[in-house]
Amino acid sequence: MQKFSGLALLRQGLGGHLGWQPQWRNPEPKPAYDVVIVGAGGHGLATAYYLAKEHGIRNVAVLEKGWLGGGNTGRNTTIIRSNYLFDESAALYDHAVKLWEGLTQELNYNIMFSQRGVMMLAHTVHDVQVFKRHVHANRLNGVDNEWLTPEQAKEFCPPLNIAANMRYPILGAALQRRGGTARHDAVAWGYARAADAMGVDIIQNCEVKAIRRNAQGAVEALETSRGTIRAKKVGVVVAGSTSVVMGMAGVRMPLESYPLQALVSEPVKPVFPCVVMSNTIHAYISQSDKGELVIGAGTDAYTSYTQRGGLHITTHTLDAICELFPMFRRMRMLRNWGGIVDVTPDRSPIIGKTPVPGLYVNCGWGTGGFKATPGSGHVFAHTIAKDEPHPIAAPFNLDRFKAGYLIDEAAAAAVAH
Repeated sequence: MQKFSGLALLRQGLGGHLGWQPQWRNPEPKPAYDVVIVGAGGHGLATAYYLAKEHGIRNVAVLEKGWLGGGNTGRNTTIIRSNYLFDESAALYDHAVKLWEGLTQELNYNIMFSQRGVMMLAHTVHDVQVFKRHVHANRLNGVDNEWLTPEQAKEFCPPLNIAANMRYPILGAALQRRGGTARHDAVAWGYARAADAMGVDIIQNCEVKAIRRNAQGAVEALETSRGTIRAKKVGVVVAGSTSVVMGMAGVRMPLESYPLQALVSEPVKPVFPCVVMSNTIHAYISQSDKGELVIGAGTDAYTSYTQRGGLHITTHTLDAICELFPMFRRMRMLRNWGGIVDVTPDRSPIIGKTPVPGLYVNCGWGTGGFKATPGSGHVFAHTIAKDEPHPIAAPFNLDRFKAGYLIDEAAAAAVAH
């Protein structure tokens, strides 16, 4: 695999940048693989990478019906944090944060990981009580989180309005300093490049049409737009399309798919130092490395497979942003877009085996799957390779909805992030 460094950049510059190799191959699908991953988003590519790196399984294909990273990985707003309430969630998301911290070096690819801090605003007495509970729970689990007064919150984020006459006044904030952002496209590209270098086939424009099972009911092959591909094991990682793909194998999932919107402003000079979220008024904001204000909203109030949503959702969000940060009232929005998110009844993901032998699923991340990308891929690869759940992923099995052992993170998941 071609190494990136300052010296390599200088050498290629002197040669007119004509010596760079393609980031990954564009192979034809083989007739059969040991493992096929359906979905070439961040989670799917990370799974393939860790299957090869950690478990030595390199006869792997990643199938994508469109282009690599063209789904939710390329549409999210890149927030990373691990300040979740329950022990199981804190372990999973903090596992991901720890992997994020060394990912650029591991992949030899600049993912632009920036631990600028994630601050969650409290507007009511209930908010204060809930966030303080989160702070204490996080500390018990070794996850950094701290409580700030309104004045401390403004000191950390100077553009914040803490005037008392606001409709939703700022009563305090919870801050995770290890939280931040990363470049979503670079994460997908970095994992794809590293997985490809270990022999993984990444096959784009290859839509799965059917999942074929043998006489014993186990997965046997996938019927795709590029022919039949046999596989001993299949991992489905397709976010909002999970119910559709799993339905091909006769598995009904406890999921609902919703449109989720985000938008960006015109670029300006560095003005916003962190990530700020407000669960109460469904808005959050950060600034990209290009200078755009990246703004996110909550999900639309209806289930749909469309990648666009209602205008009233984004206007409500911008109203809130303008009240929280009055200096942005004259900013112009450049574009907005939508994605499809898969939401479980307890707002926690599903990672593990299914009733169909050889079929595994990783889904239900709802509005905040990007932050879990490396951790999700790491534990899912273990589950597929060993045919048993990784200890961190074990509580997130599909059977919890039958047993009633839910991990209700609705308050921590809150809005899109």
